[in-house]
Amino acid sequence: MTLIHEDFQRHFVFRPQSLFADHHPLSALAPILQSILMNRGIVQEQDIELSLASLIPVEHLKGISEANALLFSSLEKQKSILIIGDFDADGATSTALAIRGLRSLGFQNLDYLVPDRFKFGYGLSPEIVEVALQKKPDLIITVDNGISSIDGVALARKHDIEVLITDHHLPGNEIPQANAIVNPNQKGCIFSSKYLAGVGVMFYVLIALRSFLREKNYFKTQQMVEPNLAELLDLVALGTVADLVPLDHNNRCLVQQGLARIRAGQCCEGIKALLQVAQKNPATLKSTDLGFVLGPRINAAGRLDSMSLGIECLLSDNRAEAFTMAEALNDLNEDRKNIEGVMKTEALALLPELGPDRNEEPLICLFDERWHQGVVGIIASRLKEIYHLPAVVFAPDDNDREKLKGSARSISGLHMRDLLDRVASQYPKVLIKFGGHAMAAGMTIEKINFEIFRQSLGAEILNFLQESEQRDILQAKTWIDGELESSQFDLTFAQTLQTYGPWGQRFPEPVFFGKFEIVNQRVLADKHIKLYLRVENSDTCIDAIAFNVDINRWHSIRNSGHTGGNEKNNKNVHLIYKLDINEFRGEQKLQLVVEHFVV
Repeated sequence: MTLIHEDFQRHFVFRPQSLFADHHPLSALAPILQSILMNRGIVQEQDIELSLASLIPVEHLKGISEANALLFSSLEKQKSILIIGDFDADGATSTALAIRGLRSLGFQNLDYLVPDRFKFGYGLSPEIVEVALQKKPDLIITVDNGISSIDGVALARKHDIEVLITDHHLPGNEIPQANAIVNPNQKGCIFSSKYLAGVGVMFYVLIALRSFLREKNYFKTQQMVEPNLAELLDLVALGTVADLVPLDHNNRCLVQQGLARIRAGQCCEGIKALLQVAQKNPATLKSTDLGFVLGPRINAAGRLDSMSLGIECLLSDNRAEAFTMAEALNDLNEDRKNIEGVMKTEALALLPELGPDRNEEPLICLFDERWHQGVVGIIASRLKEIYHLPAVVFAPDDNDREKLKGSARSISGLHMRDLLDRVASQYPKVLIKFGGHAMAAGMTIEKINFEIFRQSLGAEILNFLQESEQRDILQAKTWIDGELESSQFDLTFAQTLQTYGPWGQRFPEPVFFGKFEIVNQRVLADKHIKLYLRVENSDTCIDAIAFNVDINRWHSIRNSGHTGGNEKNNKNVHLIYKLDINEFRGEQKLQLVVEHFVV
């Protein structure tokens, strides 16, 4: 939550107000709802239809036929299969999904292996293949990784191990020589959604294989009950939201269906346990809770310890066992928060001259010998949010202190992986390896090349901005959906708003602007402010909460009366906020979650 000066036109932009044409199926909605939907690309009724029947056909995925043939051959011979995952929430859910899904389809010899972040790094590296050889697999299936694992795939094939890559990351110029590759971002793939998370790709592989087996009459001949793979959508929803992929229509279908199952209590014991330790009611769970409540607890295992703990929690069918593991994940997450707090303070201390409007250098790039390799991604994300600049944070490689492991987070309009590709082309000896997405990437460099990397990435960002004439990308903006009428400060309206979700990346939760009178206020835990507000020019009163406020600055502003552009009445305030439904002791009540005070 931030305190923004009155000159807020530099920071806030009101979305255009649009209405559906008369007789349009959605024209009966309130005008504010029509605008919210149209501004998020909803132009026809089918755009809000989020059933499984609305999913893009699996046949559109390149490589799916080869994957079916490879998996069917393994099933017929009950070959030994090893899942190679990743150490984040998408990788954990993908691994658990693969094990659960393949098991339900009749596979018996299943195991998994997740590279230790601190020993092996990311993906199907030659080092992790050497470890995999001890398990003597016939087939390796990668989930949420593999598209850049040229050498690892080659080593596996050299040892007569078949390889199926399921991934969603952007491929490089060279593609691994795997037996089959399923990745919507590979060249020649006509699958129209390029934003599937790794867990989404694996889910598609499973439903394709089920259709293949159904056509072969496999379930009847084996006297098996055909599995309902929709039962696994809780994992798909969690991994999709936690991986911060854009929620296009296809991903919204997957998330909505998974959320519905979690809310109904039809989810795995691990998710139930994680919700219990987080004190979250499944019945009122929102998509944002998957990213801000469950995701961090799963990710903490991969950041500080081994992601095996997170995967085992998601695989467990024993309630007590799952709860014990969820508690351990919660403890790791608390440790992560403490480490993050120290690192964030140290990082901010390195940037005393920076401000939110800083434009002269389009990049934050930091390194400290003391920093934790597993937390650099979070710090990069925090710095990006504060300064609205792409941020790269490095820590020493635990296996080789002369190398640095880095994590990057970018802003909309600056494609981080493409920028790193430009650096690799212009400065071929700087990057040892890299990979990732538009908004997030990882890389390894030599410590002596830190300054060269910082300068070269900054130069490539400036070159791109000049070429594309998009310098305003660096100006932080918050899009506002408008002002609500006093009658819309109502629990029913908030509930209606939630039905048009799930909200998330590229399908943002509605944000509103309003003028209020502060009736009452109190500080919570020395950093949050609980407010009781009266809507301007009405008798409507409502609760509100602002998280992580600069309390000293808030008191200074309140006492000086410089609030809401009215120096005569320091009870008036202008707010940027979201509507929220607060549940306490079984009772639901509307409240505002304040994003910004405009002062």
